[in-house]
Amino acid sequence: MMASLKLLVLCSLLPLCSLLLLLISAFLLTLHRMDRIIGIDYGRKRVGVAVSDPLGIFASALETVQSAKIIEYLKKYAENENVVRFVVGYPVNMDGAPSEAAKDVDVFLKQLAKAFPQVPVTLEDERFTSVLAHRAMIDGGMKAKDRKDKESVDKISAAIILQSYMDKKAAGPSFAFDPSLVPDSLSSKVTKKKRR
Repeated sequence: MMASLKLLVLCSLLPLCSLLLLLISAFLLTLHRMDRIIGIDYGRKRVGVAVSDPLGIFASALETVQSAKIIEYLKKYAENENVVRFVVGYPVNMDGAPSEAAKDVDVFLKQLAKAFPQVPVTLEDERFTSVLAHRAMIDGGMKAKDRKDKESVDKISAAIILQSYMDKKAAGPSFAFDPSLVPDSLSSKVTKKKRR
């Protein structure tokens, strides 16, 4: 009698266990292809590539790829990960005007748009990223010999570009405050002392 009761309980739980296993496998599949943002530091010879974590909070240096092979590399990466945005470092002068290197980036941007028409591209100011990358390597304790490796600088620069974008996005929209738009009833009243 007790054995048949146990069997009855076990059989009634079987569909529930199957559903639970199905939900767990669906969840694990989504973990495998979570949204990623790709950061790119484009150069004539090499391209630094960085990637966001699935939540879009942290950037990590990923790889340095030869410029001629970057589109192929990104396509292969996108086969395994869901790329939702590219953040490309854009070279500008101190006055904000595009620098000479921007011409190369413009050509790359056209190639990127052709290869990934459904993925939006955001341009991010890349001024000082190489300097910041060198500083990060020093602060991280990297040996002087290893810091001379330009490939390391490129991928760390890409991570800095991507992190800059994500930090701005996390901060939310900003706005300029114009005090003249505040109605008089809300502004603080200035009291004038009477002269005697």
